[in-house]
Amino acid sequence: MFRRLTALALVAVVAGACGKKTAEPAVTPTPTPGAGINRDSIDAARRADSIRAAAEAERARLAALEAARAALVNELAETIHFDYDQFTIGSDDRAKLERKAAIMRANAPLRIRIIGHADERGSDEYNLALGMRRAVAAKDFLVALGIEAARIEVASLGEEVPVDPTANEDAW
Repeated sequence: MFRRLTALALVAVVAGACGKKTAEPAVTPTPTPGAGINRDSIDAARRADSIRAAAEAERARLAALEAARAALVNELAETIHFDYDQFTIGSDDRAKLERKAAIMRANAPLRIRIIGHADERGSDEYNLALGMRRAVAAKDFLVALGIEAARIEVASLGEEVPVDPTANEDAW
C-alpha cells in the first residue's frame, strides 16, 4: 500500500513539474479486500501465537508436575515418631510408612535415606544406637511392604541432631 501511495505522489510531483497548469483531481486509493495484507505475515503471526500457547501450556504442565513432585517429597519427608526409649512403630506411623511405600512402588528409581534420632536423655552411645534401631525398624517395615532393601539407606544422628531441639516434655 505504501508503494502505491508513493508512486501516486511522485506522479503528481512530476506532473506539476512538467508545467501543466490544470489541477489534477486528487486520487484516493480505495482499499480492496486482501490489498496490503501479507499472507506470510499472517501465517507467521498465527504460528507465533500457536507457539506461545504451546509454551504456556507446557509451563502450566511443568508447574503441575513440580507441585506434584513437591507433594510427594513432603510426604516422603514426613517424620514418624517413637515412644520414649522405643523403636516400635505405632499405628499412626504405620499409615505414614504405607503411604511412603506406595510412593516408592510408583517411582521405581527412587532411593531414600532414613535417619534415626533421639533426644538428649541417655548417653551419646546409647542414643546413637537407639536412633539406628529406629531407622532400621522403619526400613524393615518398608521392606515388608515390598520395597527393595537396596533402595533404602539408614543412618543415626542420635542426640546430636534431635528432631526437636527443645529440651522439654513437649519435644520429647
